[in-house]
Amino acid sequence: MSGTPAAGGAPVPGAGPSARGFRWPEGVRAAACFTFDLDAESGILFEHPEAAGWLDVLSHQAYGPRTGVYRLLGVLARQDVRATFFVPGWVAERWPDAVRAIRDDGHEIGHHGYFHEGSRGVTAPELERRLLRGFEALDAVAGVRPIGYRAPMWELSAEMPAILARHGFRYESSLMDSDVPYLLDCGEGSGGSPGSGNASLVELPVQWALDDWEAYAYLPGITGSGWIARPSEMFDRWTDELDSLIAEGGLFVLTNHPFLSGRASRAAALETLITHAKLSQGLWVATCSEIATHVETLELQPYAPKPVELPRSG
Repeated sequence: MSGTPAAGGAPVPGAGPSARGFRWPEGVRAAACFTFDLDAESGILFEHPEAAGWLDVLSHQAYGPRTGVYRLLGVLARQDVRATFFVPGWVAERWPDAVRAIRDDGHEIGHHGYFHEGSRGVTAPELERRLLRGFEALDAVAGVRPIGYRAPMWELSAEMPAILARHGFRYESSLMDSDVPYLLDCGEGSGGSPGSGNASLVELPVQWALDDWEAYAYLPGITGSGWIARPSEMFDRWTDELDSLIAEGGLFVLTNHPFLSGRASRAAALETLITHAKLSQGLWVATCSEIATHVETLELQPYAPKPVELPRSG
């Protein structure tokens, strides 16, 4: 099922209190987003700048924008599925043809930082500077201004939602505390106050089990254990989760990287998974922005994550 279904569906049957008030559109039982993080070399270089002179490592990452992304675009074209690609600004500058190919094939482009930078221990002004630099790069290369954000490495600091709201983002996809989309209260600095609901983002939850990095990524001394999963294993894992989320009325967000899932056998397994998804009764296969647009029509109470108070020592 593609396109944007009409509103007015039944409440989701599962997911507990986090799904209170949530409904899919009429005729939709669950939804799936196929998303891709085009990290290229930035996915390694931010944390390992010493690798800038290591051609073996750089070639492993460059496979994504140089080769893998075009294979994946072919899969999506054959399946007539629109996906969401999250792109760091630096990658757009380094690999403009790949980013323009994504745009020209009609896929959504989301913001993924500038240099795939983590956010832990970073000041709010620096987070904002990186965000603006990413905007400038994506606009210069592809003429797009994303409405969706995914934090590099899914590291979302407490300050970031307010910054995103101030700069016009409508959705975010980095958190892991629900099986359905919800409204994330952005709190002070975003135009509202904590708990007020005056400024919020649609949150499209993710999870590590629906990411190809843990299964496929291996660079000696940098990442991975040396065990690399077979594509058939990942097809089984992801199909099990997809079918279970369909049964419970949830949102399936798969995160793939072109330098990993763009390899031939992995892309073939992904295409089989997409075929399975398209044949699943009542499943809406959509972009992240299409899901977010539906959520914005619902009267949901924004959720403000509870602040953590560490226990006193002694």
